[in-house]
Amino acid sequence: MPSLMSLSSFALLTPPTFNFKPTTLPPNPSLPYLSITCSSDNNPKPTRSSSWVSPDWLTSLSRSLTMGQDDSGIPMATAKLDDVSELLGGALFLPLFRWMNMYGPIYRLAAGPRNFVVVSDPAIAKHVLRNYGKYAKGLVAEVSEFLFGSGFAIAEGELWTVRRRAVVPSLHKRYLSIIVDRVFCKCAERLVENLRTDALNGSAVNMEEKFSQLTLDVIGLSVFNYNFDSLTADSPVIDAVYTALKEAEARSTDLLPYWKVKALCKIIPRQIKAEESVTVIRKTVEELIAKCKEIVEREGERIDEDEYVNDSDPSILRFLLASREEVSSVQLRDDLLSMLVAGHETTGSVLTWTLYLLSKNSSSLMKAQEEVDRVLQGRSPSYEDIKDLKFLTRCINESMRLYPHPPVLIRRAKVADVLPGNYKVNAGQDIMISVYNIHHSSQVWERAEDFLPERFDLEGPVPNETNTDFRFIPFSGGPRKCVGDQFALLEAIVALAIFVQHMNFELVPDQNISMTTGATIHTTNGLYMKLTQRQIPSAFVPTSSRWKVEGTLFFIHPRPREESAVYRKRKRQSWKTKPWRAEIKPDWLYWSSPT
Repeated sequence: MPSLMSLSSFALLTPPTFNFKPTTLPPNPSLPYLSITCSSDNNPKPTRSSSWVSPDWLTSLSRSLTMGQDDSGIPMATAKLDDVSELLGGALFLPLFRWMNMYGPIYRLAAGPRNFVVVSDPAIAKHVLRNYGKYAKGLVAEVSEFLFGSGFAIAEGELWTVRRRAVVPSLHKRYLSIIVDRVFCKCAERLVENLRTDALNGSAVNMEEKFSQLTLDVIGLSVFNYNFDSLTADSPVIDAVYTALKEAEARSTDLLPYWKVKALCKIIPRQIKAEESVTVIRKTVEELIAKCKEIVEREGERIDEDEYVNDSDPSILRFLLASREEVSSVQLRDDLLSMLVAGHETTGSVLTWTLYLLSKNSSSLMKAQEEVDRVLQGRSPSYEDIKDLKFLTRCINESMRLYPHPPVLIRRAKVADVLPGNYKVNAGQDIMISVYNIHHSSQVWERAEDFLPERFDLEGPVPNETNTDFRFIPFSGGPRKCVGDQFALLEAIVALAIFVQHMNFELVPDQNISMTTGATIHTTNGLYMKLTQRQIPSAFVPTSSRWKVEGTLFFIHPRPREESAVYRKRKRQSWKTKPWRAEIKPDWLYWSSPT
């Protein structure tokens, strides 16, 4: 499944010529760290009787059919039904990790009517992802066409080339710099404001739900210039997106692809629910396209410069319509739907798990908050500030290593090929690249299960697939790399910076934080936090905002931002010659102390 698209041509933070060198980690660091364990590993599974759907017989059948013919050199995993309960509607990546530890970095798995080669080796992943001519999306396109249609997220061949070429220019540097201020910051500030009541009354807050709402609002404004306002009102789009993605994943492991029979989709409850969800998403996108198209036609708008942005509406939809490209309404809908679904789903999950990891690691949280205070000095981040939020960015990178989105990439061999290590695959072979396995492998990463942002050098480039030689592939790699990787990373950095700047947080105790998947890794029951409002230390409040009046030092923070002109005028006035303490608005008094 796609995560939010990648923008390799606009490497905002990562000079592509640098080589990534991981920081050497001491064996007994003074810095506390978090070991990640899966709840499913700690709880013994109940014994189930074997049945006709058990992988036991599928494994045996695969062995029988290939006896004497299989010269691939790829070991066959012996899969029990208990082992793959997660495959059938749960956390698909967890049994793949267990089998990697048993069979090595490549093995064959019989699952339903399909036979997968599961890859957990960076060199093999690099080979498959870079050779787009030999490997297509295959199964991914089959199981998600009901949702994405012919959108560029799953399109193949010439259609993919044309549609990607049309979409990528919309994600240029000027667009990103504008969206940081107008959308990313505004939405994150609205989230913080929305949480103040919960912080004051001590209510437990499901932060997974809040981040999902936040990222839907962000993607709505960034792509469509439409505010879903999901932070203050229930949005049916969120549930629809999750339901549709869960259905796509379920189809990839269904024993019988009954959903290919249209008549059955009208009577089976799961398929009815999936179709209803897709209808909600498509109707929403179609309405937004129609409104924007009417405005563009009325104004006769056309793109007349590089890095074009409409000042009143900088959205991607506006850019694509103003380009006047010949494209059908259905194709445009499917392309934008790809952005809506993938963009909302991915970043919400990144923020959820990053917050979880920071809540379990107080030293990393304190370090991140200190950096935010020092760099931002009490204000919201600008586009130029992002490059200085190095440690916060590494926290997000490390979160994406431990909880990659998506945790598995699927490709299909178009021709027979020999993989690194002299493993042979035939044309038509489905391949699972387990990003989760690569990111958690002790053969690839030192102390692989620990949350250690410091493993990525702060003075080096932001890690990506190229400078880590495909050891770190949260946005995939090769020609089909996600086109909005920079968009997603910027959004996550801004949202997390503003959140940790204004809020302290801790996990509600005795939660069972376990995992399941849609296209990304979700919690099974939410991520509940207790929040408290955080005061920025006085040392990090801008010196220009400090005032001494009658023995008290005031730190004045004008809100809202539109009042800053009045504030600057008053700042120029001398308190010695013209006292104005009584004129200060109460909500401007940010913090004070006796001198």
